[in-house]
Amino acid sequence: MKKVNNHTFAICAYKESKYLEDCIKSLKKQTIDSNIIICTSTPNDYIKNLSKKYNLKLFINKGKSGIGNDWNFAVSKVKTDLCTIAHQDDIYEKNYLEEIINACQKYSSDSYSIVFGNYRELKNGKVIDKTINLKIKEMLQKKLIKHGDKKSARIRALKYGNSICCPCVTLNKKVVGDRPYCTNFKSNIDWETWYNFAVLDKRFIYLNKEIMEHRIHEDSTTSELIENNERINEDYEMFLKFWPKPIAKFFMYFYKNAVKTNG
Repeated sequence: MKKVNNHTFAICAYKESKYLEDCIKSLKKQTIDSNIIICTSTPNDYIKNLSKKYNLKLFINKGKSGIGNDWNFAVSKVKTDLCTIAHQDDIYEKNYLEEIINACQKYSSDSYSIVFGNYRELKNGKVIDKTINLKIKEMLQKKLIKHGDKKSARIRALKYGNSICCPCVTLNKKVVGDRPYCTNFKSNIDWETWYNFAVLDKRFIYLNKEIMEHRIHEDSTTSELIENNERINEDYEMFLKFWPKPIAKFFMYFYKNAVKTNG
């Protein structure tokens, strides 16, 4: 199997997810071999045993935790330029990395901040039909296929909502550094981070292909934040970055219902 030396999957493990091993297996089955590590701020025997079983280095965050801080900790442990923060509940198609690497090779190594593609949703162990929410996200990303180098196209992909699926993203550390993720939100860490990347003079590389499966389940952090309305409040704050207050409130009227799909 071909080995790529400039990429690392950093799995962020939390507590005892029953899906963690499936995530690890999907990364082990990639058509291109890569580096894989596990990072956690909640060390336990379950995570430790899986790291030993698959011979993966385990890094424990003993500093400040929380989603953004945990992601930044994981990025800081990656020694390669390309880094994918793999979410423990998700499944990566076997050609995920091959597609990502092929896309990156078309551009100079310091010309882009992130590389990402489309995804499918998993519910109760099965891939579900595309929701309206997913179809809208694909529509927002469409201009990035040819115009990812233009700031207007990058902003357009984000101004109507967060169209970029966080676990599908591969970061270019040469551009975004060791602590790329914002930490002032609980839910919209990624949306604000993509916004900060979008205003840089660096390309978004977008693949119009479904290269992973994102799991939707009631125990996820996103579902918890939706349940207690924290995500709704943060969504409003994000819309204010793009729109005047009256328009932001108008969007929120419709957005509250769309969020309920947890997409």
